[in-house]
Amino acid sequence: MTVNRFWQQYFGTGLVKTTEDFGSQERASHPELLDWLAVHFIDTGWDVKAFQKLIVMSGTYRQSSHVTPELHKRDPANRLLARGPRFRLDAEMIRDNALFLSGQMNDQIGGASVKPYQPPGLWEAVGYTSSNTAKFQKDEGDALYRRSMYTFWKRTSPPPSMTTFDAPSRETCTVKRERTNTPLQALNLLNDIQFVEAARKFAERILREGGETTTDKVNFGYRWATSHVADEQELAILSELYEQNLEEFTNDPTSAEQLLNVGDSTPDPVMNPAELAAWTMVANTLLNMDETIVKE
Repeated sequence: MTVNRFWQQYFGTGLVKTTEDFGSQERASHPELLDWLAVHFIDTGWDVKAFQKLIVMSGTYRQSSHVTPELHKRDPANRLLARGPRFRLDAEMIRDNALFLSGQMNDQIGGASVKPYQPPGLWEAVGYTSSNTAKFQKDEGDALYRRSMYTFWKRTSPPPSMTTFDAPSRETCTVKRERTNTPLQALNLLNDIQFVEAARKFAERILREGGETTTDKVNFGYRWATSHVADEQELAILSELYEQNLEEFTNDPTSAEQLLNVGDSTPDPVMNPAELAAWTMVANTLLNMDETIVKE
């Protein structure tokens, strides 16, 4: 059961698809492989890190997720593992990925839970006036950028940015999460304070480390966000997006200032506001791309 859970984590679906009801509803797609993995895990002293390495370095995992019509006809659900896995990241991973790309992530291990950004007033509708969680009080400083596993969780009012991406309520044990694809998710990535601020910090990184030309900077941001190299069409679209926004923010410095002041962190005072705002919009687009939030 344990190795099946690990397999599900990397491939999106376990060798036994019914992870939450192991073995009673559906047989393993590859029973001999499941048995071998279980024995290997035991023989290596239950070494979890070594087991993760075994999976991610396997030829099966490292396949391309690209699917041809012929391959899709033969193996539509990828139960025969004819291609690499492709599925959306979990809610916590999406936020952590944005924090990492922007250079904001506080990777401190352990400690108390933290309260990052969320819309005001949500707790008041479900909280008792005498409770210490009747009103939400956002944390300050580095606590805002801790990994999502440390986010304080009020079960009657969970963080909306997490539930939008199908994070469970934690009221019951959830072995396998549902994965949906809704407009709310794109709106969250475009407008949530955490992601807008992360886009600005990512833009600052692009300006500092991305090279001299617009093409160099687009290539840098795209490679960091997706681990892929942008093709000519993607380069053209993102470069045009930058030029359009640069013109708009140059003509409307107030809008640039409003964008750059989203979040608690302060923008780099040395950078040109219109240029930074334009790259923030490019970075915001990169963080919202399917290639960024989907494992493929």
